[in-house]
Amino acid sequence: MFKLPESREAHASSMSLTYNGTWDIVSNDNFEGYMVALGVDFATRKIASMLKPQKVIKQDGDCFTIRTFTTFRNYECSFKIGEEFKEVTKGMDNRSCQTVVNWENEKLVCVQRGEKKNRGWTHWIQGDELHLELTCEDQVCKQVYKRTL
Repeated sequence: MFKLPESREAHASSMSLTYNGTWDIVSNDNFEGYMVALGVDFATRKIASMLKPQKVIKQDGDCFTIRTFTTFRNYECSFKIGEEFKEVTKGMDNRSCQTVVNWENEKLVCVQRGEKKNRGWTHWIQGDELHLELTCEDQVCKQVYKRTL
């Protein structure tokens, strides 16, 4: 029997997942620590910590557009799995970085190379929840979103 190489096999199994939809935040742990690691100023951190972001994700095969909406600032990121691109993180700290997103064990894993070390995020779906872990340096922020109806 023909077996896909491990990385392609992991990719093929993740194609059954759909991230499409609108997602509302339900929990946001250590967002303050994450923003401090990014170097976000005090006033912006105080405003951002009170926001209730909503994510709208459009997935078409390996192509994604993730829009994050808040009453303070909106952010959009479009990418294709496995293709590196230049990203300006306007939603948070306005830094430029080289970004790549890959499938790893049915999770979307993003690595952002730039000024800050160990920066990126991981998205995965568990039941009707969208999980997001944001990392920067030694800080990890864990967010959970629920799909809206």
